[in-house]
Amino acid sequence: MKALVLAGGRGTRLRPLTHTSAKQLVPVANKPVLFYGLEAIRDAGITEVGIITGDTGAEVRRAVGDGSRFGLRVTYIPQEAPLGLAHCVLIARSFLGEDPFVLYLGDNFLIDGIAGLVESFLSGGHDAQILLTRVAEPQYYGVAELGPDGEIVRLEEKPEHPASDLAIVGVYTFSPAVHDAVRAISPSARGELEITDAVQWLVDNGLRVHSHLVGGYWRDTGRLRDILECNRIVLERVEPGVAGTVDQLSEITGRVVVEAGAVVENSVIRGPAVIGSDTKIISSYVGPFTSIGSGCSVRGAEIEYSIVLDGSSIEGVSRIAHSLIGRNVEVSRAAGVSNTHELMVGDHSRIQVSA
Repeated sequence: MKALVLAGGRGTRLRPLTHTSAKQLVPVANKPVLFYGLEAIRDAGITEVGIITGDTGAEVRRAVGDGSRFGLRVTYIPQEAPLGLAHCVLIARSFLGEDPFVLYLGDNFLIDGIAGLVESFLSGGHDAQILLTRVAEPQYYGVAELGPDGEIVRLEEKPEHPASDLAIVGVYTFSPAVHDAVRAISPSARGELEITDAVQWLVDNGLRVHSHLVGGYWRDTGRLRDILECNRIVLERVEPGVAGTVDQLSEITGRVVVEAGAVVENSVIRGPAVIGSDTKIISSYVGPFTSIGSGCSVRGAEIEYSIVLDGSSIEGVSRIAHSLIGRNVEVSRAAGVSNTHELMVGDHSRIQVSA
């Protein structure tokens, strides 16, 4: 069995961060979201992986390499434009051959992996198996309607009146029959070949399409709140450890990781939290559910429930919360007139300040 991982797309909901970086490489607990997916694929016993790339393909290649660090063999397949998930299957035909495969959206996060899905698919003799999860607001998702034996009857994208509360998760398993489906369908109103249309084609043509419910936690990390929530979930499971330097004036409580080369002086860190390598935390407070990347500096500041990417500095600011701070960003106290905010902000940014 093979895997096809989608690492293209434009990540418009995470701009401006995704103007210069792949959305699949945004870190959760200081590890890119994409890496969790690759590890889940490996843990399911799959070693041959094709990665679909788009405009950020060079960055994805640098991060993943040949896949050997994950125990995988990776083939890169460029997509000229985001023309739909079914189009990804279409252009990966030569890589996939006649093997069954997992289609995995690289910005999806599954805490318990996909081993159960793969095992169920291989033992069930299905032509397709769709991963589903129950959601409170199904009208905002692709929704599946099931038959009495768990078979897929109908799929509908963001229906006004959902037939169920079962949302489609961004992980699918397919037999080679799907290649006929992606060739048979036409582009949707938004000009893309939709994977839901391909699955519906399989259903309509009498092939065996089944469902599989998510056993654990799932999120699509395309929005800030979802990334912060994934960060929280992962941090609650980290094994604490101090490989860096913490002075006697500092207080560390809870699940806290201080990576090699990091320095903590005269500061309070309340876990769960991760402090990246070669980062300095000086006279500061780092609160729960915070990940700070490598080579950062936090001085005289307070931050909690946030993600800070590599090379950024925060100085003299309190209190930062529910924030995603990109790479090599400087956040500092404004000099001069009190209660004045000095901002230099790029396109598509979102800033919230106290009144």
